[in-house]
Amino acid sequence: MLSMTKLLRGDESFGDSLRYASGPVTDLGGSTGERGPVVVWNTTEACNLACVHCYAEAVPRATEGELDTREALRVVDQLADFRVPVVLFSGGEPLLRPDLPRLISRAVRRGIRVVVSTNGTTLSEKMAEKLKEEGVSYVGISLDGTEESHDRFRGRQGAFQETLHGLGNCVKAGLKVGVRFTIQASNKEQIEDIFKIADGEGVSRVCFYHLVPSGRGRDHHSARLLPEETRGVMEQIIRWVLESEPGGTLREVLTVDNHADGPYILLRARELAEERVDAITALLARNGGNRSGIAIASIGPNGYLYPDQFSRRFPVGCVRERSFGEIWSDESNNLLRNLRNRRFLLTGRCRDCAWLWACNGNLRTRAEALTGDFWASDPACYLTDPEISEVQVQGRFSQGKPGMAAT
Repeated sequence: MLSMTKLLRGDESFGDSLRYASGPVTDLGGSTGERGPVVVWNTTEACNLACVHCYAEAVPRATEGELDTREALRVVDQLADFRVPVVLFSGGEPLLRPDLPRLISRAVRRGIRVVVSTNGTTLSEKMAEKLKEEGVSYVGISLDGTEESHDRFRGRQGAFQETLHGLGNCVKAGLKVGVRFTIQASNKEQIEDIFKIADGEGVSRVCFYHLVPSGRGRDHHSARLLPEETRGVMEQIIRWVLESEPGGTLREVLTVDNHADGPYILLRARELAEERVDAITALLARNGGNRSGIAIASIGPNGYLYPDQFSRRFPVGCVRERSFGEIWSDESNNLLRNLRNRRFLLTGRCRDCAWLWACNGNLRTRAEALTGDFWASDPACYLTDPEISEVQVQGRFSQGKPGMAAT
């Protein structure tokens, strides 16, 4: 997750303390040396929509074997004991889990910052007020374009209007709320529309997610962008950030799940924001690139633990059998050990890329899904061969280069 507004304008937000903490490239088991990883917790398989790109392959009802309330509260305590700084409750649709307020309350009381990721369709005024009362710090609501586009992706006519209603209820309740937009081939022209909708609804944050082929998204081939199309999307986002008025309602713009964005922003800053080049270099060096299995973890509905929320084909343990901290700290786990020391396992363009310090090989689960090889180059990287060569990275960019990430 990279903050465009932080990189290009220097704007500050709460999450920057974790995204750009000093020394994350040498912290191999958490977000910082004193904290555990950020945890994405898919609390249920149940969802009232049927999104074509759902990485969790959600279904209409909760499935057998999901953690019950007693087990889930115990997991919250495990996360707190391991000093997890943030837990993001997701699904399926997490608001369909009746005990979600209890889990939130327990996490907040134990000192964990709580985020809720929802489709927004069930966010009534009462629910928004309840989330605010329990101490939720941020609500991310998925919106995949304008009305026709969103309803098609979500599999239900009327979902767009229900989602906007949920957004409005969060704003009314005083919750910090943002829009989560998954970039796909059929909605890539709607970037400007999303900015307008978010601004019009009083939303403070927009996150642009690059599509990850996981779950139902694994077979959603027509949704993927060509490299030049991804560059076009990034240009729109970069120019909006640079040309928009700071201090408006919409204060924070982020991109997620493609760490080629960092080098691309730095390369474009040479022409568009020269005064920010040194600061961007330093921030990318602190960020360290992809942190799956390092500063990001995911728990599934049945308690299985994964390196990130998209890697559900690659469990590393189960919190029903061992505590979260025991699993995450187990140096004998091959997958976690390799993710934390991946430099010499990467192949293809990634292996010799001069930007490895800023990207860390991008998203491994996407490489596996598209090539069959977990350590292959991520096909979603849209940098050209000249751009990933040492020639392009030498000089002033090298001053922020601390060595390869996760070594």
